[in-house]
Amino acid sequence: MYFSKLSVFLDKFAISLSALCVIHCLMAPVLIALMPALAALGLAGENFHLYMVYAVLPSSVLAAVLGCRKHKRYDVTIPISIGLFILVLTAIVGGEILGQGMERALTLVGAVIIAYGHLLNYRLCQRQDCHC
Repeated sequence: MYFSKLSVFLDKFAISLSALCVIHCLMAPVLIALMPALAALGLAGENFHLYMVYAVLPSSVLAAVLGCRKHKRYDVTIPISIGLFILVLTAIVGGEILGQGMERALTLVGAVIIAYGHLLNYRLCQRQDCHC
């Protein structure tokens, strides 16, 4: 029961992190352009992306493992793994090689794919709980 609640929490946490990443990628440039004081916070820098990867990677893997142990549908790990791969690769390669636009686009794609995988995982866990 504890692992079930942890799995649900981690799926929601990973979806929230992905949403935060999308919001950051879309809104940070606008906010920084509108309010120069926000530039001092470093939200547009590479550190933010690394911190997000450090948070998303373990929470996503743990949520997927716990969910798969519960519902036995291991195919849900495919979108999560693809999204994590894109996110990690983009963070490693960075904007210097990819350019800011491509880095932002790939980060958005990875975040959306991860959120989709966690949504599937969450729904499968919920179906398992209903004992239909």
